[in-house]
Amino acid sequence: MSNKVQQVATKSLMAKYLNKDTLKYMLTTHFWGPVSNFGIPIAALYDLNKDEALISGSMTSALVVYSAVFMRYALAVTPKNYLLFGCHVINTAAQTGQGIRYIKYHYFGGKEKAEAAEEK
Repeated sequence: MSNKVQQVATKSLMAKYLNKDTLKYMLTTHFWGPVSNFGIPIAALYDLNKDEALISGSMTSALVVYSAVFMRYALAVTPKNYLLFGCHVINTAAQTGQGIRYIKYHYFGGKEKAEAAEEK
């Protein structure tokens, strides 16, 4: 690709994505709210590798309900906030994974297996 073609392509992309409307959007809570909220699902995904004994069943349940409710609100506002919706979809999936691990550990023999493995 020639240098001239690269320059034209770069200018075209910058004009399309780096404009007043994009800057205006990035300076709103419609953008920064979901971005800052992504800390919750990132932490949940990170915690999927931790010991099941550390999982709080009540907190995991609360976070699943919280994210399910806010998925609805993310689509109820105008304009629809797909970034917030995506954040809560990821969080619901991660927290559901934590909930499944919690249930397996406490109700389907995971705790007993862990204790037996410690005794060996």
